[in-house]
Amino acid sequence: MKRALSALLLIASLTGCATSWVVDSDVKSFSSLGPVPPGATYRFDRLPSQQADGARQDSLEAMAAAALDKVGLRRDDTHPQYNAQIGARVTAGLSPWADPWLYDGPWGYGWGGGYGYYGRRWYGGGWYGGPVFAQPSNPWYEREVSIVLREAGSNRVVYETRARNDGPYSSSAAVLPVMFQAALQGFPNPPQGERRVNIELPTARK
Repeated sequence: MKRALSALLLIASLTGCATSWVVDSDVKSFSSLGPVPPGATYRFDRLPSQQADGARQDSLEAMAAAALDKVGLRRDDTHPQYNAQIGARVTAGLSPWADPWLYDGPWGYGWGGGYGYYGRRWYGGGWYGGPVFAQPSNPWYEREVSIVLREAGSNRVVYETRARNDGPYSSSAAVLPVMFQAALQGFPNPPQGERRVNIELPTARK
């Protein structure tokens, strides 16, 4: 019920003359870093699965680079102090507040139709799963981004962070960059435990 109410409030905020909206991410980070001087350098490190789809990974790395720049890290592929590995997952499924009576059949949807197929988009390595069935008029998107920093010399992990978000908004191009920002909230010494990070985005007036 709480999730349904949040979704309805979000949809209401995106209608009419709304000029901004909030991306809320659940973030959990681990760090063994001390103070990091501004201008510390990094380069991106790709898994084999990420190398296979270079264009998609280029897009993700551009999103992550903007967030890394905001916390004072500078990309330098020649003399990096850190190697940065990033990943992202977007899953489209059925809204948790969709009408359950449309999905009472033995395979998870009603006999009266009104259902559609939603798959999963894989942006990073290591994400697996089967298809998801959902009503096209009630989609729900679950997203997760991750950043792992390793010392370039020792390859020791010194920073790991993940951000999760779900909701009815479909624009991953707008949401994922903000989630990378949320994942780096508090860098290099973030709060312990999972926390909620809200970032407001402007949206066009309707």
